[in-house]
Amino acid sequence: MTMASFIGLFDALALLLVVLLLKVLLSRRARPPLPPGPKGYPLIGNLRDMPSGHAWKTFAAWGEKHHSDILSVTTFGKSLIILNSSNVAFELLDKRSTIYSDRPTLVMGGELLGWNTGLPLSRYKNPPGRFRRLRRMFHGVIGTKPLTEKFLGIEEKWNRLFLRKLLERPSEFTEHIRWMVGSIILEITYGYPVKEPVDPIVELIDKALHQFLTATAPGAFLVDIVPALRYVPAWFPGASWKRKVTSWAKTRSDALNVPFNYVKDHMAAGTAPPSLVSNLLEGSDENTEQEFDIMCAATSMHGAGSDTTVAAINTFILAMTLNPAVQAAAQAELDRVVGPVRLPTASDRKDLVYLEAVIKESLRWGPVLPLGLPHRVTDDDVYEGYFIPKDCTVIANIWQMLHDPAVYSNPHVFNPDRFLGAHPEADPSSLYFGFGRRICPGIHLAELTIFTTCATMLYLFDITKTVDRVTGQTISVAAEFTGGLVSRPKPFACDIQSRSKRSESLIRSVV
Repeated sequence: MTMASFIGLFDALALLLVVLLLKVLLSRRARPPLPPGPKGYPLIGNLRDMPSGHAWKTFAAWGEKHHSDILSVTTFGKSLIILNSSNVAFELLDKRSTIYSDRPTLVMGGELLGWNTGLPLSRYKNPPGRFRRLRRMFHGVIGTKPLTEKFLGIEEKWNRLFLRKLLERPSEFTEHIRWMVGSIILEITYGYPVKEPVDPIVELIDKALHQFLTATAPGAFLVDIVPALRYVPAWFPGASWKRKVTSWAKTRSDALNVPFNYVKDHMAAGTAPPSLVSNLLEGSDENTEQEFDIMCAATSMHGAGSDTTVAAINTFILAMTLNPAVQAAAQAELDRVVGPVRLPTASDRKDLVYLEAVIKESLRWGPVLPLGLPHRVTDDDVYEGYFIPKDCTVIANIWQMLHDPAVYSNPHVFNPDRFLGAHPEADPSSLYFGFGRRICPGIHLAELTIFTTCATMLYLFDITKTVDRVTGQTISVAAEFTGGLVSRPKPFACDIQSRSKRSESLIRSVV
């Protein structure tokens, strides 16, 4: 190449670079601005502004400061859009769900640990059709109330055993709740009978779930903000998180395979009871990809439903501990509707209007998924004059929506009466199960488990603050919640005692 031709090539490349730069600048000038938000720094953007815990409260404060229900922050050039209003969330995540139903790439929990193969983190269109296949698997088993009611026998069996445990060791109520919820889901999903006192599959799945929640908590791992860190070797200073990947990925793999193989072995022996997995396998053609989808759907059922349901019931117990008058009113309704000789059942639900309001208020007051799961936008969009760029992450601040004083009067006060009377406030159940095509597919099963547990507990037990045996002083209880992906009450003390000798006799008679 001659010097002249080299100079000519250099000039052409320089001209091309100028044209591309002008194109970028002109496109930025032509497009609307991003939603308002805190001012960032060069290169890192708002990295230093991002909260490490209870992010929903920080996002709510930003909304007040900028007088906007839609906000944006940017880290390393990637935008995060925050929705603080239910109106905005329904407009974007519901009405425009064709472009708002994808999930962002979570490097730690999704790609490195493999949880992106399950329904909660699965991409909307990639691989093509997989998301819809997984949803259909759920819908065919628990997608409607009539389908869910087929599992009433399983629900009641484990609920009765839970009540006996609660009677005998009331201080361990959180462990009992987790055991009951896990037992219900494992029997429905795998036909697996949980063993006592310790079950190896329950321990395995709980371990995997704990690691999943840790790995996917907002801001927990820097690699989700700076994906290039995934290539840092495990021995590199500050890369201790990398050493967790191998161990945690194995836990996740075992949680997929061990209970799934249990079903296959029993099907081969002709001893498998009906379950989600056995039913799906019977209709499959032994295709490896299809079996993997069934395996992932089964694990998603436990992962998506277990911890949230446990957190919801714990929140209800905390609310009853702090609101004795509400508890007494709910118990009076239960006594009137159910009578003295049996336990409340799902068929009583339509008549337990006040208890329904109490459960709704509990889930509004302490939502278990304050930020839901993040969405990803697959095309550029504009809303109310604000630009929402393709590939950005969108978070619905469900906590703020459920504590919006424009929607709920005195939102931090626990008040189930807000849902009763001639002019009830907005039903919160349209918010805490998610939005659009990403709404939780296990809504009906979760509602059934929560209702059955709360109704039978209040019918049989009084939940009160604990009195110190030495000082005689009542131990104070605070309404404090954890700050991760799933928000649950921080450990608290309460007394759970049977309401009467008749209650004790009834518990012992039904187990």
